[in-house]
Amino acid sequence: MDVNEYRRRGKEMVDYIADYLENIRDRRVFPDVKPGYMKNLLPEFAPVEGENWDAIFADVERVIMPGITHWQSPYMHAYFPALNSFPSLLGDMLADAINCLGFTWASSPACTELEVIVMNWLGKMIGLPDDFLHLHNKSPGGGVIQTTASESTLVCLLAGRTRAIQRFHERHPGFQDAEINARLVAYCSDQAHSSVEKAALIGLVRMRFIEADDSLAMRGKALREAIEDDIKQGLVPFWVNL
Repeated sequence: MDVNEYRRRGKEMVDYIADYLENIRDRRVFPDVKPGYMKNLLPEFAPVEGENWDAIFADVERVIMPGITHWQSPYMHAYFPALNSFPSLLGDMLADAINCLGFTWASSPACTELEVIVMNWLGKMIGLPDDFLHLHNKSPGGGVIQTTASESTLVCLLAGRTRAIQRFHERHPGFQDAEINARLVAYCSDQAHSSVEKAALIGLVRMRFIEADDSLAMRGKALREAIEDDIKQGLVPFWVNL
């Protein structure tokens, strides 16, 4: 595909997306397919020669759409709506074209600095103290944008784990990180999202589930009792998901 065909196909794709979203209520929300449905629709081996775009794009309706759960449909009442909008779709197109890698300032100054500014905006919106913001070069605050809420939960737990291990070393030198990690215990409600338990599994720390009350809330008294009990057993409480 050269640049001229890209211009033409790109316009076609925008029209397809607009038509899809405009008429999405006409599509069945949950697909009427069974596991393995796609196996008979595609070849067993990857093609040696690439197909033309028309053939590839025809497979969107023939192969892909029959197996799509349409999260953007107004009839979708499970989980939560996938968060996109027309501006975000256009933003994704531009981001894909630029393809910046923001792992350091030098790799993409604009990406890094925009992230810092947006995170400060967010921090101020929710009323965080200045210590949580990136206001100057020696600021202890700041943050990074994660791709999902589940990833944010994991990063939060890993940060807490690292700090807990550091504090344990300061108070009780001579232990290996693995020995300290084996003592760490985190807490969450038994009604917490599954991503919280997954974060503990990935972080290799034990998770204690606190039974929720009749309002499905985790109560301070139950949490306090669990923490006190774990301390008596030589464990190190370090993280609570509220």
